[in-house]
Amino acid sequence: MSGNTFGTLFAVTNFGESHGPAIGCVIDGCPPGMALSEADIQRDLDRRRPGTSRHVTQRNEPDTVQILSGVYEGRTTGTPIALLIQNTDQRSKDYGQIAQQFRPGHADFTYWKKYGIRDPRGGGRSSARLTAPMVAAGAVAKKWLFEKYGTVLRGCMSQIGEIAIPFESWEHVPNNPFFAPIADVSHLEAYMDSLRKAGDSCGARVRVTASNVPVGLGEPLFDKMDADIAWAMMGINAVKGVEIGAGFASVAQRGTTHGDSITPSGFETNNAGGVLGGITTGQDLEVSIAIKPTSSIISPRQSIDVNNQPVEVVTKGRHDPCVGIRATPIAEAMLALVVIEHALRNRAQCGDVDVSPGKPSNAAESSSPQASFL
Repeated sequence: MSGNTFGTLFAVTNFGESHGPAIGCVIDGCPPGMALSEADIQRDLDRRRPGTSRHVTQRNEPDTVQILSGVYEGRTTGTPIALLIQNTDQRSKDYGQIAQQFRPGHADFTYWKKYGIRDPRGGGRSSARLTAPMVAAGAVAKKWLFEKYGTVLRGCMSQIGEIAIPFESWEHVPNNPFFAPIADVSHLEAYMDSLRKAGDSCGARVRVTASNVPVGLGEPLFDKMDADIAWAMMGINAVKGVEIGAGFASVAQRGTTHGDSITPSGFETNNAGGVLGGITTGQDLEVSIAIKPTSSIISPRQSIDVNNQPVEVVTKGRHDPCVGIRATPIAEAMLALVVIEHALRNRAQCGDVDVSPGKPSNAAESSSPQASFL
């Protein structure tokens, strides 16, 4: 099976199934010499893990990470970093009834048609459980980016179902189960409780940003920073839309409004979302993703079985009524993986470029360009 490795210079190979013994990844290309421990990774895994509130799946996985290789005496060695997460709370019997049926909205039908075989337990390889290793890899990328450039990645929920969530402060995000940037989430809790009682689900919109991103990351044609961000975000389970900067609101804007004016002290606005011509401007990268309603619901729906016979499917088990609730740390991780890939690529190709005032554009003695105007 192809398509299990993300990145080239910072390559993450993801392995495992939802109900297998373990899941994990191998990171190849992490620069040597960075202090790294399991605690550096565990924080983000704890933010993503199931069972953290009544509003998400009650599958109780601790998602404890083990570093198996690539670290010696607390520092990365430049060799592959193997990360392992044990599966400890599988309940495979919940999926016995649907082993010969295709759940609407899931990958069951397409997976079976492509490979001729599938693991129905929790979605097998198609499960969102496989986002946990990417969150682990993203934590490593975040640490390197912060130490190298001061890059900070943050995310929040900006809409759940029909309810738009206004932005109040980043300080509120870690204080509620929705990653919502507001102080009072009681109306969101009531909404989710009613949705669960109705046996239904909803979608969500998640915003993710990267601050202190170096200028000049990305390429002008096929490896554009924004194109790679969109590709990465669409690789997250259940994502159906990606916006960079103003996104679809750009349709209603005029050129006099959308184009971000530049002054000697920097850009006045950020409709471009931190990317122009595929290359970072040094402004915040601004990304939003649309996540579809959870397909696993207890309400009966029509489908077919492996013999092409009509069936009524009821999906039992422990499922998130809104998969977008736990998507914020996943989106942060995928953005971090894109940024570190381009940062390493840019360092290799353009590490000697310096366009500071008074210097030739190819001055040899330089460091990576920073996100500031000189």
